[in-house]
Amino acid sequence: MSKEIIHSDNAPKAVGTYSQAVKVGNTVYLSGQIGLDPVSGELAEGFEAQTHRVFQNLRAVCQAAGGDLSDIVKLGVFVVDLANFAKLNEIMGEYFTAPYPARAAVQAAALPKGAIVEADAVMVLSK
Repeated sequence: MSKEIIHSDNAPKAVGTYSQAVKVGNTVYLSGQIGLDPVSGELAEGFEAQTHRVFQNLRAVCQAAGGDLSDIVKLGVFVVDLANFAKLNEIMGEYFTAPYPARAAVQAAALPKGAIVEADAVMVLSK
């Protein structure tokens, strides 16, 4: 199977040697997104703002691949402080509905560019 590189101008450019997403067959592997504004390149301030921006960025890449957040089957979330776990669930509920994707939420010592939350995902397209 060949792979297709997915890119969205509505999400931040990759900050390293990786693609925003890679599509193989009907599966799309989305790289981690942090709370960067795709236009200014600035990190949103605070956990809530960064978390909303993370899901907005993921949605943009999903849409560039022909899907949406509802097509995500696996979500990985990294936070620098698990004390934000309840707020993460609350905000995630604004972007996802049941049946929810499988998810892991782990605490990380540090994230790129000083971010306090990051998420990556696997999406399966029905097409």
